[in-house]
Amino acid sequence: MSPGPARGRTTGAEAAGRRGPGARRWQLVRAGSDAVPASTRRFMRRARQRRMRAALPWAVAAGILALAGLVAWVVLGTGLFGVREVRVEGAELVTPVEVRDAAGVPDGIPLAKVDLADTARRIGRLAPVERATVTRDWPDALVVRVVERTPVAVVPRGEQFVVIDASGTVFRTLDQRPDDLPLVRVDRPGPDDPGTRAAVAVLDALTPELRSALLDVSVESLALVKLRLRGDRTVVWGDSSRGEDKARVATALLGERARTIDVSAPDVVTFR
Repeated sequence: MSPGPARGRTTGAEAAGRRGPGARRWQLVRAGSDAVPASTRRFMRRARQRRMRAALPWAVAAGILALAGLVAWVVLGTGLFGVREVRVEGAELVTPVEVRDAAGVPDGIPLAKVDLADTARRIGRLAPVERATVTRDWPDALVVRVVERTPVAVVPRGEQFVVIDASGTVFRTLDQRPDDLPLVRVDRPGPDDPGTRAAVAVLDALTPELRSALLDVSVESLALVKLRLRGDRTVVWGDSSRGEDKARVATALLGERARTIDVSAPDVVTFR
């Protein structure tokens, strides 16, 4: 006896018979690029290009922001560009050490974080400094340029002499009087003292002839300023007003044999 077909199995013929003669057979295949129409391919290519062009500015912006953040972190958040040096220029009456101490900039602080204006103000508090500017010199230095005060006179104070500038500011003390500075006698020298300001105004008005003969300026009151000249002569200046007129008249009378010249009212001059 020949064995029959195994139960549960369906032969190809039986399967074909069951599907029937009109049944369709489906099979998935991968279409080649040639199967897509050229117009469709062009449309898809243009669409990709448009998407890339639209995304490019955002990508560039993101890259720039990331780079800027990295640079800011390196410059502001690390010691890579920290202060390593403070260079001082123009200082003679103050030492570079005094300037650096007044600046108060810690070593290693990020150079970009230094407040230049505030640093300059701190240095400007040094008495001999009229003004200071502070700039950055990358990668690791501060440059301090100092303009010091110009002396115009000295004021005796005990056995010493204090030096004042054109504003009346006291910025230096000397043990001996310098030969090239006139002497001013006031009680309380300083920029807020009216007597000091009057003396400075008189000095500023003097002609070269008067200045060369001058021994000292004494401010007895705001209305009575006197000049003591060589040869035991005195010029009564009065107050500090009309300085140019008084200086011109006093200079013209220097050749007179007068021990006292009163130019307090320059339109009516008296001498004796």
